[in-house]
Amino acid sequence: MEKRTESIYIVGAHSRAQTLAIYLQYLYPEITIEAYLYDNEEANPEKIGGICVLPLDRVSLNTEYGVYIGTRGIYHQKIIKHLRELGFKRIYPVTVEFDIYLRNEYLKKYFTVTGREFLKIDRLCELESIKTVAVYVVRSAADKPLHQHYTLKPYEKEIQAGAALTAKRLTEDGITDCEGDNISGQNKQFCELTALYWLWKHAKEEIIGLAHYRRHFLLPTDWIIRMLKNQVDVILPIPLYVGPSLEENYKSRHDPADWDYMMEYLRTQDEQEYQEARAFFQGNLYSPCNMFIMGREVLNDLCTWLFPILFAVSAHGGQKKDNYLNRYPGFLSERLITFFFEKNRGKYKVVYSDKNFLN
Repeated sequence: MEKRTESIYIVGAHSRAQTLAIYLQYLYPEITIEAYLYDNEEANPEKIGGICVLPLDRVSLNTEYGVYIGTRGIYHQKIIKHLRELGFKRIYPVTVEFDIYLRNEYLKKYFTVTGREFLKIDRLCELESIKTVAVYVVRSAADKPLHQHYTLKPYEKEIQAGAALTAKRLTEDGITDCEGDNISGQNKQFCELTALYWLWKHAKEEIIGLAHYRRHFLLPTDWIIRMLKNQVDVILPIPLYVGPSLEENYKSRHDPADWDYMMEYLRTQDEQEYQEARAFFQGNLYSPCNMFIMGREVLNDLCTWLFPILFAVSAHGGQKKDNYLNRYPGFLSERLITFFFEKNRGKYKVVYSDKNFLN
């Protein structure tokens, strides 16, 4: 008996929508994406992977099809209203919770197909002893205020990044990244990595984490015990799928010359590692946001490897006029950190955790 196919539309034509399409097609091969739809004046491609990108109001659409909304959440209500006015009834906005579900299901299937075990911190069992632990939450004087209330967990501590660039202090006795050996003055390029550098040089805890005032790990209450009992070395965010590859995705959004210099630097340092990196960056999965939790020795191994690469690339690439593009060391580090733990897969036990995003 022939398997029934289902036709759908996806609203959105950029990275969120394209990643959504990958998740849906991988998890549900019976789904056919008939078109990507848009209702804005942004520059949109004509096709994505051979599928047409069409204006929502100016074409004839089959309102019996399901519609998945692959845009930022702030646009969902407006799009839902528009779709209902057009006659659509099966509308599926990709909320944070739905995105977490799809990402987890994709990773479970992907790891199974590639012969690996997908470990998450909330599925590990328990232990009695604890070590000193702190997840440092990065804030800066330039941060926009949160509209959602968030209370720091008992294991979270705030650290002010880029403190050398301002006289403003976020708290009277808070931790700053400008004491002792530091790169705080480079915060406009290195972003949260100035806090990471300070932690590497100064943090005393046995387990050290890095998060962000808008992004926190979603951990079970007994995560420390689970981590210790199961001899976990590292917790990373659930990997994100980007296309067409990690390399090409970076190059399409940032200055490709910085990527090429980074790869050349790796080649001059270690030919075998360079070849491993080349192969890895043709893949599609990386843990975003420069977030992690790991043992102190693992942190030292990572930073000893990571920062010389970033310092070399930033010395070559210099300052960019555009503030967003000037943060390229931080964007490169997301890919590099993921690669570091992939190439050391036999050395460190890595598990994954969901994270939130606060508005």
